[in-house]
Amino acid sequence: MCKKISILGSTGSIGTQALDVVRRHGFKVTALAANKNIKLLESQAREFKPAIVAVMDEAAARDLKIRLADTNIKVVSGAEGVCDAAAFSDCDIVLNSIVGISGLRPTMAAIDAGKTIALANKETLVAGGDLVMSSASARNVKILPVDSEHSAIFQCLQGGSKFLKKIILTASGGPFFGKTKQELANVLPADALKHPNWSMGAKITIDSATLMNKGLEVIEAVHLFGVGPDDIEIVIHRESIIHSCVEFKDGSVIAQLGLPDMKIPIQYALTYPDRYECPGERLSLTDIGKLTFYQPDFETFQCLAHCIRAIKAGGLKPAAANGANEQAVELFLKGKIKFTDIPDFVGRAVDNQSHIESFSLEDVFRADRMARELVLASIE
Repeated sequence: MCKKISILGSTGSIGTQALDVVRRHGFKVTALAANKNIKLLESQAREFKPAIVAVMDEAAARDLKIRLADTNIKVVSGAEGVCDAAAFSDCDIVLNSIVGISGLRPTMAAIDAGKTIALANKETLVAGGDLVMSSASARNVKILPVDSEHSAIFQCLQGGSKFLKKIILTASGGPFFGKTKQELANVLPADALKHPNWSMGAKITIDSATLMNKGLEVIEAVHLFGVGPDDIEIVIHRESIIHSCVEFKDGSVIAQLGLPDMKIPIQYALTYPDRYECPGERLSLTDIGKLTFYQPDFETFQCLAHCIRAIKAGGLKPAAANGANEQAVELFLKGKIKFTDIPDFVGRAVDNQSHIESFSLEDVFRADRMARELVLASIE
């Protein structure tokens, strides 16, 4: 049977690679969603002929509606339109690769509609993990990880999750591995966007440079795999060949290896539990020669420490950490704050957020908004 797929964030790095997978295996795209890259979105719509296309930006949606007037494709707009694409009835699996907390509502919409979710939007679980996982459990919805690290853990756990002792979460260390806090004080966005191993969007590349990305992944792993923060060990692995490992109760460690290629975890989420041929360069351990491992520098890369502190405290503190980071990264990319200001804002937002045991989706967005306001107020 041909899988029917809705791709949210189709014009971004993950979305475009997902469409490469679709082309290769002949899946049917029934819905697309993007922010405002109308030129590329129109091209995708004409090629894949989805029934519905959602555009977050209202003005861009009006433009696309005119461009696609000669087709039968329905164009919808705004956050509500993206949720419509996520919950589209003629769809088997929703790939959510939207960047940021704006991906949370579409994830919840997809869960409410009973769709299998291939999740590349880490903020969904960082900010609203308790709500997302409980809702998915209640509706028997599968959440399949797309991040290379979480896909690796997921693959290593097939058939053995009840014997899990510890997760070993690997990190490339980003472009500033080995640098001191003083050396990072004056780095520019162009410097931070030079990731040594992966080709990614701007926001996630900056997160990798601050190690915030790894902190977010710790929070994700807690929710995805039902472990505590103390059951996750972070290891810097510069080569990005081992994408993560799991240690079992008997001391055995199983790792998932491969060259840095996001099409592999994207494809596995879309084809699970099957494995299809995936063209590309194959891993040769003799060509690699050696693999290296280091402990993370929590003092220099404090975003990582703040995220661990946030998930240990729980409640809305992870949402606050995420919101402050999103706002700070945006300001850094615009040249309005320093690179080293980012972890300071994340830490302050975590401290500022009061502890709440029980919360709603609206509480999550309120915590996110307050954290962003804290960052913006600091630069006025």
